[in-house]
Amino acid sequence: MTSSLKTKSVGGQWTICKSLAGSVNTQTEELKLSDWFFPNAVNRSNVTTSWAAPVVWHGTYDEVALENYYASHKITVGLTVFAVGRYVDHYLHTFIDSADKYFMVGQKVIIYVLIDDFSKVPWIDLAPLRMLKIFEIKREKRWQDISMMRMKTISEHVVDHIQYEVDFLFCMDVDQIFVKKYGLETLGESVGQLHAHWYKTSPAELPYERSQLSEAYIPIGKGDFYYHAAVFGGTPVQVLNIARECFRGIMNDKKNNIEAVWHDESHLNKYFFLHKPTKILSPEYCWDQSGPNSITNGTFKLYWAFKNYDFLRQSV
Repeated sequence: MTSSLKTKSVGGQWTICKSLAGSVNTQTEELKLSDWFFPNAVNRSNVTTSWAAPVVWHGTYDEVALENYYASHKITVGLTVFAVGRYVDHYLHTFIDSADKYFMVGQKVIIYVLIDDFSKVPWIDLAPLRMLKIFEIKREKRWQDISMMRMKTISEHVVDHIQYEVDFLFCMDVDQIFVKKYGLETLGESVGQLHAHWYKTSPAELPYERSQLSEAYIPIGKGDFYYHAAVFGGTPVQVLNIARECFRGIMNDKKNNIEAVWHDESHLNKYFFLHKPTKILSPEYCWDQSGPNSITNGTFKLYWAFKNYDFLRQSV
């Protein structure tokens, strides 16, 4: 993995540097949940968890209250996206372009692109308050290893510099498209995303890792929700904890010649089983239009892009 960093400023110029200078908000005042979250405003059953964390659906939050609070508590939000192999050509431009339009509108944003080929970074004229930073990463042979090693890569970059630059950080898959405002209501200490295919399913039927030999093991009948690894986030410290613990579990499994059924996602679900997220995002924040479920009167923020895995995962 290279230590060099390529950045694109708001003015659109690329630069190369060895280190980053940044400042993170050190405000300690907290926004109360009751100031912005109103679970009774929508007719849905799953708007709070058993541990009193909000499940954010469109209509449950007061956008004005959030914007007023963060107007006086300036923040920077980071967004990491992992793009390698054929995923770069098929998805990266659309992901960045749509994030520029809809992700944290009006806030300072740094988009961190983790890519295996600098030359394939698309040129996009970013909006004000937005910056693109590019890191060249090692290319793995198997797509399963690419998925699992993402946790290692994220943790390394959070330790090296991201933690000094942002107040909140999201980690997302590249094969997604922002379609509506993805805003301040999503920020939290640790944030999990309900999987669009499994949010209606009882814990006993969720596709957790069921082998007791795996670090990702969750017993049948246990668990709360099934979380999608395509979106997770929180404060840099919490994201670092998530990535480190998932990577530790992955490597322990490898030592024992075990591979969890859904790779890094299985380990992410084990982490959130043990360490409950402080905020959960409804499937509206990561929706599969062609999936098996439906949401009546949903307001979707992020869609899965079309996925031709047979093609994309060839010689990735």
